[in-house]
Amino acid sequence: MWHREASASPPHIPVDPWQSPGPHRPPDSSLVFIALLNVFVFFRGNALRHASAWRGSRGFVTLLLVVLSVGCITTWMYVASQDSDITETLVGQGEVVSPHPRIYAVLCSTDYENYKRYPGCTPQKCGRAITDSVVTREEAQVLRRLADRGLALAGSEGGVSILDLHSGALSMGTQFVNIYRYFGDQIKDVFTQKDFELYREVRGRIQAAIAETFGLDSSLMYLTKPTFFSRINSTEAKTQHDEYWHPHIDKVTYGSFDYTSLLYLSDYGSDFSGGRFVFIDQNGNRTVEPRAGRVSFFSSGSENLHRVEKVTWGTRYAITVSFTCDPEYAISDPSLP
Repeated sequence: MWHREASASPPHIPVDPWQSPGPHRPPDSSLVFIALLNVFVFFRGNALRHASAWRGSRGFVTLLLVVLSVGCITTWMYVASQDSDITETLVGQGEVVSPHPRIYAVLCSTDYENYKRYPGCTPQKCGRAITDSVVTREEAQVLRRLADRGLALAGSEGGVSILDLHSGALSMGTQFVNIYRYFGDQIKDVFTQKDFELYREVRGRIQAAIAETFGLDSSLMYLTKPTFFSRINSTEAKTQHDEYWHPHIDKVTYGSFDYTSLLYLSDYGSDFSGGRFVFIDQNGNRTVEPRAGRVSFFSSGSENLHRVEKVTWGTRYAITVSFTCDPEYAISDPSLP
């Protein structure tokens, strides 16, 4: 089912749902903050320039109160814009999106112009999509147990633990260790060949779904790092790696990213609360509620600024699977040593 992003006007489905009418611009909340900040700076500057003439007078006190009021209003509006309620739920946990993905087209940003273009892969159509038909709930449970066994070897002291089967990185306290080096042959008692076969199979299906949805040549897409399991709970953050809730852009954080996907391994509302995936758009926030086996994927540029809500109780499991168009940044599927 094809969708355009919601707006103040009634929804309209164009002939080409991927058609983009123009370049991407920053979220309105950021523009409001900048405008208010300029007003605050203007008033503050005038107050300082005229302070000597007005010092001790009612005029100075009045202007000072105006400056403080504008500053407070500016701060309040900015904070409110960052913590605004979800304005639309793209897919709820109780829904099943099958057999076709639910697709939302968004305007492409100019981010990709700063990198070498790869015909047949570099995003020409930008958007986000959600599907429940690529991975079964049973397969998600198997992958969750795989993650649990790996993370049981160590784990973070903060709220986020990471397991990367490709590089071997595993959270341990406030740092990372390489599971293949640190645990050696013990790894064969933790993971099996079938575990890795399922992981590779699922990765391939996700890649095929992204290619079909965005009209890409799948053979020109490459798995890239970081691709990893995450386990998030409500434990207080100990390092910056535990602060997962900040808004970010994948293409800015990791220049190699062109397409990002998430496979959820647990259910919002029953396994955990909070932890929803939030797209931050010009006219409001839009969320995806995790469901075991659900795959959400999107173009990685600033057209898909996003964050994850703080988990308030329970444990949220997911796999981030990332793809690049640049073969220089390709990584291989993991395998047992």
